[in-house]
Amino acid sequence: MTKRNNEKRLGLPSTGAKESADVSAAIEDAGLSFVSPTEMVDLPSEGKYYQPGHPLHNETTIEIREMTAKEEDILTSQSLIQKGVVFDKLLKNIIVDGRISQEHLLVGDKSAILVAARISAYGELYETKTTCPNCYADQDMSFDLREASAKGPPDLAEVSGEVGSAVRDTGNGTFIVTLPKSQLDVEIKLINGTDEKKISAARQMRKKRKQTDNMLTGTLKACIVSVSGTDNRQEIDRFIDNMPAQDSRFIRKVMVQVTPNIDLTQEFVCEECDHEQDMEVPITTDFFWPDV
Repeated sequence: MTKRNNEKRLGLPSTGAKESADVSAAIEDAGLSFVSPTEMVDLPSEGKYYQPGHPLHNETTIEIREMTAKEEDILTSQSLIQKGVVFDKLLKNIIVDGRISQEHLLVGDKSAILVAARISAYGELYETKTTCPNCYADQDMSFDLREASAKGPPDLAEVSGEVGSAVRDTGNGTFIVTLPKSQLDVEIKLINGTDEKKISAARQMRKKRKQTDNMLTGTLKACIVSVSGTDNRQEIDRFIDNMPAQDSRFIRKVMVQVTPNIDLTQEFVCEECDHEQDMEVPITTDFFWPDV
């Protein structure tokens, strides 16, 4: 198996997390005073795709509080888990700057923060159960979270070569590409927490109505800003519903290439059949509970 060419290691918590008076928590009843440490986390986006005026615009790092017992309460809340908002509540609690909404975080930045919070709370080793995709044998697997790498803002020359078409940066946090089949110019944006929530809500609604899952078209509708210069939402949605499969696949490929993110894949070798492949570290609620 080829070794991954990591672009750079994540800027994860250092051993010398600084203490901030702004986030001090006094345990007054016991007559104790405890200052909650904070840490700086590198953002894969480097703040390049947040609009001017956003607190993270051109910011390369974000300050977060270390998790406490109060955050553990959040992670065990069955109500929050069932509603699918448990990570949003966690992020709201640990992000120091109150101007920053977790819903406006780009997906790659959000993942980087969650990984950093997990490491500072419980350490870098994540032991979990996994299933071999070849022989389906269940086995234990240990992931080293410090092996995660960050993919920063894209080199558009490289991306264009990878997807086989020019990818242009508008300078407004969006990209323009020409679709291979329909030959239309499409403007796309990176997906944030709000978009993820809308996609999930639409899927749940369709599930209740026993309709076909719309994961692919829902994601396309979240990331496509305009088509051939028009930003009329009804026209765009109608086009997406009738988009040639070749164009749909092309946009998904471009999105992977231009999205700053973290690479959580690590080598998996099956103990039963010796099957080898890269496997992605799952970020679920179990991710924050290493001992249960």
